[in-house]
Amino acid sequence: MPAAQILQPVLKMKVDELFLHWLSETTTQSMLKDYLKRIESGETIDIGIGNATSEQTPNGSNNKNHSNSELNILGYSKSPFMTSKYCSSTPSQLASTLPSGTCTSPRNGLNARTRRSSGIKTVQAKKESLLPPTLSECIPKFYFPQGCPKKTFNVDAVIARIENAFVEFENEKATLEDMGKIAKACDCPLYWKSPLFCAAGGERTGYVSVHKFIAMWRKILQNCHDDVSKFVHLLSKPGCNYLEQDDFIPLIQDVVNAHPGLTFLREATEFHTRYVTTVIQRIFYTVNRSWTGRMTCTEIRKSNLLQNLALLEEEDDINQLTEFFSYEHFYVIYCKFWELDTDHDLYIDQKDLARHNDDAISSRMIERIFSGAVTRHKNTRKERKIGYADFVWFLISEEDKKTPTSIEYWFRCLDLDGDGVLSMYELDYFYEEQCKKLECMSIEPLPFEDCLCQLLDLVKPECEGKITLHDLKKCKMANLFFDTLFNIDKYLEHEQKDPFSIQRQDVENEGPEMTDWERYAVNEYESLVAEEAANENWNDGDSELSDY
Repeated sequence: MPAAQILQPVLKMKVDELFLHWLSETTTQSMLKDYLKRIESGETIDIGIGNATSEQTPNGSNNKNHSNSELNILGYSKSPFMTSKYCSSTPSQLASTLPSGTCTSPRNGLNARTRRSSGIKTVQAKKESLLPPTLSECIPKFYFPQGCPKKTFNVDAVIARIENAFVEFENEKATLEDMGKIAKACDCPLYWKSPLFCAAGGERTGYVSVHKFIAMWRKILQNCHDDVSKFVHLLSKPGCNYLEQDDFIPLIQDVVNAHPGLTFLREATEFHTRYVTTVIQRIFYTVNRSWTGRMTCTEIRKSNLLQNLALLEEEDDINQLTEFFSYEHFYVIYCKFWELDTDHDLYIDQKDLARHNDDAISSRMIERIFSGAVTRHKNTRKERKIGYADFVWFLISEEDKKTPTSIEYWFRCLDLDGDGVLSMYELDYFYEEQCKKLECMSIEPLPFEDCLCQLLDLVKPECEGKITLHDLKKCKMANLFFDTLFNIDKYLEHEQKDPFSIQRQDVENEGPEMTDWERYAVNEYESLVAEEAANENWNDGDSELSDY
């Protein structure tokens, strides 16, 4: 296939267009008639302006009757192509302002044709010297996918610090336990030590030599100019500019092995994989806004992932880092999954998930979850089972329907035909089961027409009769919208709440407000711990009775 032809502006076409416009003006035609009469009478006409001022005529006389027409022929008439700035300028000023002066055009006079061949080189040189610089020279570079380079950054000073740090180790070789000092010498957070170790080949040999590490780090400093690009380069696979879920495993496992707040978890090695999976899923749930499973530098820059990694070094209580690393949150999620997974094969089917919160979620919504609309694994739809990773997404989305990811999660489930719009038919399809549940509870359900009016008043969609994802994110009450359609318990809870008491509670709360998920995790953790303590007391009582 031949290469596409590059479009280039044709100056001659524009000049012809301007010339025809000038020639069609009334003043131009009257002026040309005047000149024609003067030529017929034998007068000599000189149209070159040279250093002439507005008081001089082209033939050197002081006849003011021709001054205006002579300026018009030189292109200074007040036409739509000329601004007031140029109309008020003298001919000499304007000739020096415009890159291509009209006095050099062969159409400006009858005797200009005789001077064209002799002065064409001078005119072209003048045009080239007066052309403005191209836009690429005027606009500075503003897009830096690997971070904006720092002019004052001294790479050699950083390398010198790293060499001094390696001197402390035997044979200038560092193990994973030693990489904490190397990370600080690189101006990196402490828990970057595992990615630094693996990127320099330490995972294969068990140690990292000073020469290998410096070669690796110098290359990163030359190509990556901010923390995000360095982080992605360290964790990603060769040739990739994004992060996948398994890229985080060494990093999170090192947190389990080294963080003081997880000392009790180190002994229970069978739960390491569950904790690592939970943290990775929570990271992707919050950061990977594109739902691709590939986390980019742009997504990390818009999140606070690196700030949370840095806080691991400062905060000994892991439960204070509620966004990703909290052990209490992991405990709640895993216990909820374990209750549903009766055969403990780490997979649950539709019947298992339906038992969550005592069948609160409608069966039609459960069906949609297992249809593959929101699950990541290909075998989910075929085997009609979901694993622990997908359950993490489900539980967080179910308990906090106000976050962007949870709104997208439930919107995908409600959008039966996948057209990006919730139609009235789709809303009626899910609300129909809610009505049946209410009738079984001896509660008269609201007719769908009335319920639909309430939902539309709540969301206020931009297009009448259609609800989009943007409408739900904008309305700030997406949780009430979703619960009305597929969660009977929360729907009734919303109906019984006093809106004024909620407003008073928001005013009374001081400090940062807890999210719905954090509030749920705190309450469930306390309940689970109390239940476990009661079971232990019951078992102790049984053992005492058996002793008797």
